[in-house]
Order: sequence, then C-alpha cells, then structure tokens
Amino acid sequence: MTTSTTRTDLWKDLRTQAARLHSAHLRELFAADPQRFAAFSVTAEGLLLDYSKQRIDGSALALLRALWQACDGPSWTARMFAGEPINHTERRAVLHTALRRAPDQPVFCAGCDVMPEVAAVLAQMRSFCQRVHQGQWRGASGAAVRDVVNIGIGGSDLGPRMATQALGACRVPGLKLHYVSNVDGAHLAATLADLEPASTLFIVASKTFATQETMQNAVSARRWLTAALGEAAVARHFVAVSTNLPAVAEFGIDPANAFAFWDWVGGRFSLWSAIGLPLALAVGFDNFERMLAGGRAMDRHFLTAPVDANLPLTLALLEVWNTDFLGAPTRALLPYSQSLEFLPRYLQQLEMESNGKRVDRDGRALDHPAAPILWGEVGTNGQHAFFQLLHQGGRLVPCDFIACREPDQPLPGHHAKLLANCLAQSQALMLGKTLTEARAELLAEGIDAARADTLAPYRVFPGNQPSTTLLLPRLTPYTLGQLIALFEHKVFALGVLWNIDSFDQWGVEYGKQLAGRLLPMIEGKAAVAGLDASTAGLISACRAC
Repeated sequence: MTTSTTRTDLWKDLRTQAARLHSAHLRELFAADPQRFAAFSVTAEGLLLDYSKQRIDGSALALLRALWQACDGPSWTARMFAGEPINHTERRAVLHTALRRAPDQPVFCAGCDVMPEVAAVLAQMRSFCQRVHQGQWRGASGAAVRDVVNIGIGGSDLGPRMATQALGACRVPGLKLHYVSNVDGAHLAATLADLEPASTLFIVASKTFATQETMQNAVSARRWLTAALGEAAVARHFVAVSTNLPAVAEFGIDPANAFAFWDWVGGRFSLWSAIGLPLALAVGFDNFERMLAGGRAMDRHFLTAPVDANLPLTLALLEVWNTDFLGAPTRALLPYSQSLEFLPRYLQQLEMESNGKRVDRDGRALDHPAAPILWGEVGTNGQHAFFQLLHQGGRLVPCDFIACREPDQPLPGHHAKLLANCLAQSQALMLGKTLTEARAELLAEGIDAARADTLAPYRVFPGNQPSTTLLLPRLTPYTLGQLIALFEHKVFALGVLWNIDSFDQWGVEYGKQLAGRLLPMIEGKAAVAGLDASTAGLISACRAC
C-alpha cells in the first residue's frame, strides 16, 4: 500500500507555500518580476503555453515538480506506454497512444504486438473512405452517399463530433456528417427529417453492440431505412464500429464492414481508432493521419521533455495547485475559436469521467479534492453570458484560454478582433480594477465627484483570477492532434499525482445498471416494487401518462 500523497512532507510544504501566496495579487507578482512571462511560459512543438497569470512563483513550482518525481511519474509514464495494465480495477492496459504510433514500432500488450492489428484497421478505414469519397460505395438503389449519420454516445460521439466541427475548413465537399447520441427520440427524428434514405449511410459505434442508447437509435434508424428501401438495404447503408461480430451480423450488417477496436482503448480516448471513422469520412483519411501524427508528436514530447518544459505535465501541476492548494472547485475552458465549439463538452468527459474519483489506487477514500468541475464556452459568446461572474462574482475560477495565431476561416476583419478579446479578458481577470482606478475613470468621463463616489464600487473588479493561455499556430488536423493528446496526457499525469485510476468509470456503469432495472417498470412489464418512495412515485406518475 502506497503512502497517501497528502501525508508527504512535499504536500505539507506546498500547503505552506499556498498560505503564503493565497493573499498575493497577480499585480504584485508581475510588478516584482518584469521577466515573469519568460519565466512562466513554455514554447514547445510549435505551441505556446503562458501560465504567468497563475498565482504561483518559482518556489511553489519547484515543489510541484518535485511532487511528480515523488509520485514516481516517469515510471508510471513508461508503464503506460509499455502496455502494462495500469487500469488496475479492470486489469486492462491503457494503449490509446499505440493507435497513433508509427507502425514499425512494436507495442506489446499481454505479450502480443498490437501494431499489426492497428495498421490493419487503419488500412480498412482508408479503403472505406476512398470508396465513399470516389462514389464506389453505393446504396441499395445505386445512389452515392451524401449524408453520414454516426450513432454512438459518450466517447463514440463526443470525440468525432468535436473533431469534425474543429476541422470544418478541411471537410470533403458534398458529404455531410451528422451525429446522434441522445436516446431521446427528438434527436434522431430531427436528424432524419431532412435526409434521403437512398443516399444516407449510418455508422453504429458500440464496442459491445449492446449500448442501450446507441442500439435503440440504431434500431429506429434501421426501421426508417427499411420502410423506404426494404430489409435487404441494411447491408448497403449500415456499417459498424464494434467487436461483437455476431450481433453485427444479426442486425443485418456485413461483418466485413465492421471496424474493430480493443479493450485497451477507453471510450473517451478512442477518437484515434475506428471510432474516428466519421471524422475520416468528413475530412479525408490523409487529414485523419495528420491528426494521428500530431498526437504522436505530443506523445514524444510528453515522454522526452524535461519537467520544466513539459506542456501536459505543466498543466497537470497547475491543476493540482489550483484545486488542492488554492481551493478552486471549478475550471473554465474558454476556446477563442468557433471551430472548437465542442471542445469543452469533449474535455468534460475526458477529465471528469477519468478523474472524478473518490478513492485512490489502494481503495482508500481521498482526503483531498480531485477533478474540478469543468465548464466553458467559446469566446466571444461566453463574454456575454457568464464572464460577469468571473469578473465580479467573488469565486475563484481558474481559466484556460485557447487561441490560434492564424484563423482557420480567414474572413477579413474577424481574427484580430477575436484575439484582442481573448487577450483582454485574461488581462482583465488578472489585473482587475481598484476603487481608485474606477473613480478616476468616472471623473475622466465627466461625472461629478459625488456621483463618481456612488458608482465607483460597482466598477471595481478584484482581478487575481488565475489563467493560462495556450496559443496554437493555426487549427489544422496536426495541431488538433497535438491539442487532444496534450489534454489526454494531462489527465494521465493528474491520475498519477492524485494516485487514482484514471481509466475506469464505475459511476457511469452504476447508472446503466439502475436504468436497466427500472426500464421494465416504466414500460409496465414489471411491478413497481422494491424501490424508494421517490423513484416509485415518479414511475407511477410516468405510467399514468
């Protein structure tokens, strides 16, 4: 049994540092060190991470870096890349990095090199994408594919949906991608309303081919298709991303059109696998491979960069600092890129499903918080929604700003304004505005002194809100791959620092179990019995409708 991280001398020393810095203002830290930006920023792999606006100094940062070593971080990293079963509750390896590895570099899992299987699935994906794009894959009536509907949920939806939106500038002309995840019939019905069965292709993404929400949507989509084209059409309009070939065949899908992935790939880390098939169709397989290359470059960086220049590790250490030492319960993710509209939603699953845990690897209850609540919105939309709370709400909310130096959709006059807003917001959150400054500003506007005294308190901003700014050169398949892998490795590093298993999700499984138990009661196929009064009453009310 390992010693709890919080009982180490390093943790105690960090608490002392936090008590010292808790009342320090970022204005003071910048005033004391004119070179603060140079000291607290990292440029690597074409990316710039500025964390000079974090409430941290060199002493605290040195202790955090020492904590990574004390937690045996480099050894855990090597074990993950080597295919050891670090997901200990499920006895599984964690090898999403193998999905983007060079094919001539073997990766072993349980004594077997997984790379030939990975290469085979990638080749299958490439061939399928080419057939669709070149019009060789035809529907049952001979029509080419114009619309692709991905049916999945969780990692089978959030990753490819986010990346398809992010790479809108690269989309293949003449092909539209749609994503259906919610079991609420309104989601599927609205998607199908404007589609033609003859030119629609469905991808059913479910490893087990038994996920309740996915399979209900798949069955309904199948009914919609066969009502127009007949049962025989299923094989030409449905493909599967699954390992359950008997269930795939029973559904009517040719097993030759089933794309495999493996139990050493967690759902929220699976975009790099056949789960990324809708993305590859949307942007072309060459661009999909460029995304893999970006992820591979970030893997190499995470493995080889020293702790003081390591992008994922730096983000992880700052999260520990803000969450466990400064007491921030949430973090805002603020991408100043409309193309990254779905990134906050994607990272909510990646981070909170991975690290939203209450016990450590030894089964002991954590005595410190893990996984802050992640939320956010694209800029500049968020400025007209919740930024008021960030500036004057009185809560500590660390913020991650993400921006690109160059636009992916270069309309004249737009990008400079976008960047100006991004940099202004991080500056305002850091500096704030004092009562004296607010009063002077009002007087400069010509407001009399008495009125200025009345209004000035309303224009005071405490500032001192910590933030990072991650600057990408431009949003491309390669840089998107870097970005996703950056946050994946951050999640892994946090799991090491908090001594938790980042790769299981028993909370998700528990909800599924209960839903399966309640379903026959709601459908009237079983008596409402053995339940708490609230659940029983709600089921009875639903059945009364």
